Amino acid sequence: MTSPDPQKARFDFTSAAAGLNEFRQTKIYDLLAGLPLTAWFGLSAFKQVTQIADLFRAQSGALDSMAVILLLGKLAGLALVAMLLVLMVIRRPAKARAEGPLPRLCAFMGTYLGLAIVWLPPQPVGFELSVASLLLILGGLGFSAYAVLHLGRSFSVMAEARHLVVDGPYARIRHPLYLGEAVAMLGLTLQYLSAFALLILSLQLTFQIIRMRNEEQVLARMFPEYEDYRTRTVRILPGVY
Repeated sequence: MTSPDPQKARFDFTSAAAGLNEFRQTKIYDLLAGLPLTAWFGLSAFKQVTQIADLFRAQSGALDSMAVILLLGKLAGLALVAMLLVLMVIRRPAKARAEGPLPRLCAFMGTYLGLAIVWLPPQPVGFELSVASLLLILGGLGFSAYAVLHLGRSFSVMAEARHLVVDGPYARIRHPLYLGEAVAMLGLTLQYLSAFALLILSLQLTFQIIRMRNEEQVLARMFPEYEDYRTRTVRILPGVY
């Protein structure tokens, strides 16, 4: 019996590793890796649709002003979830990504945890908070859409590098999409206002801050010009952070 050739075994392992690394750069891998998140966005969007349907069923006649405000808030929340779902599908494959489980965990929690709020029972928060919720969601969603127009297919969930975007809102803020999402999530939280909803929001924002730092490390490693970009911008809020 002939013994295995160690050199050939090493060659086969190296070839397999190279092939796997090449596959990880493809759009197919990106879609497969994003399936759990895509499914979560889809389920959360469906949850919003059922709540909108319940709101319509609860109205025996024409919608009053309070019902209109609630309906617009729900529709804005649905639009936020739908926008993230579309971005997951059309984004470019990653050129580089953070290694290890901790960056993935932070990105996972920063993305998944906030949407868990829509699975809580809606609260009767009154007209003023309903209006505030609507304005925050619309303002955050509008700013997020503005950021997305410039980010385009470079959208990432995990700490990954696709393309360095430095124009539009990214000319002054390194993470304008997260700023818009945070404002919108605050507005969404008001619709489910409770101690548990505020706890979810606080944890989600904490994970988002860690996620930003992880992303910056990957971008700095991938793009030599990133360090200069970092010195002339703020992370998320001018004059604050």
